[in-house]
Amino acid sequence: MNLELVVKFLLKISIFVLLQIFIFNNIHVSSLGIMPMIYVLSLLIMPFETPGWMMITAAFAIGLSIDVSQDTGGSHAAASVLITFLRPTILKIISPRDGYEPGTSPTAAYFGSNWFLKYSVIMVVIHHLTFVFLEAFSFDNFFYNILKVILMSIFTILIIFLSQFLILKK
Repeated sequence: MNLELVVKFLLKISIFVLLQIFIFNNIHVSSLGIMPMIYVLSLLIMPFETPGWMMITAAFAIGLSIDVSQDTGGSHAAASVLITFLRPTILKIISPRDGYEPGTSPTAAYFGSNWFLKYSVIMVVIHHLTFVFLEAFSFDNFFYNILKVILMSIFTILIIFLSQFLILKK
C-alpha cells in the first residue's frame, strides 16, 4: 500500500467519522433510538491490500472515536474490530467467480450493486448485533434489541447504499 493510498484512505475515514459525530449522531428515528452508523462504510471499503494489523488498528481508532463522542464505553470499538476481523472470511465466502482485482476496494462501483448489497448487509448486521447487545449488556429485552438491530441495519444500509451511488465512485 503506497503513501498516496494511505492518505486517501485516512481522509475518507476522517470524513466518515466527522459525519457520524456531527450529523448522524444527532439523527434519531423513532423512540427506539434508531441512529444510522455511516462510519461503518469506512470499514467496509478498505482496500483489499490493506494489511490486517492496519485494518484492526483503524477499526479500533474509528470505533473509539465514536465511543468517545457518544459515551458508549467501547461498544462501537468492539463491534468495529469484530467486523474488521471477520471481513476477510466474509469476502472469501461472497467472492466473485474471478476473485478480487488488486488495487480495488469492495465497492458497488467495482463489484456491482447486488454484490455490494449482500456484503454490506452481512457486515452491518454483524456490527449492529454486536453493538446493540454490548450496549444493552443483557438479553432481558431480546426482542426489543432484535427489532432495534433490524431497524438500525435497514436505515444504515440504505444510507450506505445510497452513498455508493451519490458520493463514492471508482
